[in-house]
Amino acid sequence: MIRFNSNIFSQIKGAYIIGGSIRDLLLDRIPTDYDIAVTGDLKKNAEKIAKNISGRLFKMGKPGQMIIRVVSNDNIIDINSLNGSFIEDDLRKRDFTINAMAYDLSSGEIIDCLGGLGDLVNKKIRMVSADVFKKDPIRLIRAYRIGACLNFQIESQTASSINADAKLIENSAGERIRSEIFKLLGTPKSYHYLSQMDDAGLLTAIFPDLDRLKECLQNNHHMYDVFEHTMKAYQHLETILNDPAKTLPDTSIRIRQYLDEEKTVLLKYAILLHDIGKPWAKTIDSRGKIHFYGHPRKSADLAQKVSQKLKFSNFEKRFVDFIIRNHLNPLFLFTAMQKKTLTHKGVTRFFIKCGDNAPALLLHTLADTLAKRDTTDQANKAFICFVTDMIRNFFCDYNCKIKEPPLITGRDLIHEFGLIPSPLFKTILNLVQEERLTGTIKSRTEALARVRDYLNSKA
Repeated sequence: MIRFNSNIFSQIKGAYIIGGSIRDLLLDRIPTDYDIAVTGDLKKNAEKIAKNISGRLFKMGKPGQMIIRVVSNDNIIDINSLNGSFIEDDLRKRDFTINAMAYDLSSGEIIDCLGGLGDLVNKKIRMVSADVFKKDPIRLIRAYRIGACLNFQIESQTASSINADAKLIENSAGERIRSEIFKLLGTPKSYHYLSQMDDAGLLTAIFPDLDRLKECLQNNHHMYDVFEHTMKAYQHLETILNDPAKTLPDTSIRIRQYLDEEKTVLLKYAILLHDIGKPWAKTIDSRGKIHFYGHPRKSADLAQKVSQKLKFSNFEKRFVDFIIRNHLNPLFLFTAMQKKTLTHKGVTRFFIKCGDNAPALLLHTLADTLAKRDTTDQANKAFICFVTDMIRNFFCDYNCKIKEPPLITGRDLIHEFGLIPSPLFKTILNLVQEERLTGTIKSRTEALARVRDYLNSKA
């Protein structure tokens, strides 16, 4: 039985709920977005719906393909004219059978001419026709995205068609690819579907640089080639993000508070591309040892081009670039700690450089390290303890101190030392902030004295 707020569509004649909204209703999920196909006057029906929900009207689409969107506080409803003489004609032009059902608002009947109900029961993603991907290649990704959101499996013939048409994804707009990929990565079981996308040749069609990672052998720090390592790192990261308490019980509450949907998706995306520069950076020395000097920088540069192509926002590009470009830094700190050369000042400088990205970078590097060798490895266990301590340090010590008022400001540099605003201000204030955070100085008087010593040393 379909359950929804019938007041939304009262007085609407010759109209059908179609697509993902009817699928969700049949799954007992109340959608906030509805797709409506109408046989009557498009504008008048849209105005009736807008009145019912106190919504606003927006016209979208090209001439002849007009969609009217009605937006309220609770719902987004897209209304368009029936795509064909009959509702069945419209449904046959859709992507997957579970999205090709309709609910007749007049009769209350479900219209299912393509077996969508059966596929819904059997949890299958099945294409409506053999040419659905040629008509719109973004459906190649959407198949796995819907599968990941609903925990459904791709039907075998559909998977075969995806394999045959995978290269067509190159014809899709970058922002549409980004939207589908991000929705997929936002699910808790995305690794399973990314692996299937790789089997179908779709993952490397979207990210061609990943193809070079296959059979790119590594040094004795790794058990796997670069691609297998990347996928295992992704799997470890998703496991950690899904349930931080299992890996990092002491800091799991802090991590859950820190992670939002955007950070989670971008972290997964970053780890998928974090080593794409390794084949370019690979060298073999005279003793036959493999090295990847400078690969974080090369990987970040290549990932920047991908992010640009997929129309990432400036924040998204900066976050991904920072994680990939700096993904070895926590490991360098761990090595210094093992050698007993890591100081409190060194840790503080790391936090200052990373800012709010510090926990994200630590989680990334943890997953990256776990994917290098067997998970029972003692070095892995030691690194988990190190990351736990670093995250606790960030939240319980550094983050508290950074929120305290600064000991001095630029106004003090002007009034106390007669300095004129310049780039030197930033250098001095950063120096004072670093020494305050490390506990070297604790008062305004000590801060002014430190500035005086610094200026005298430069005189």
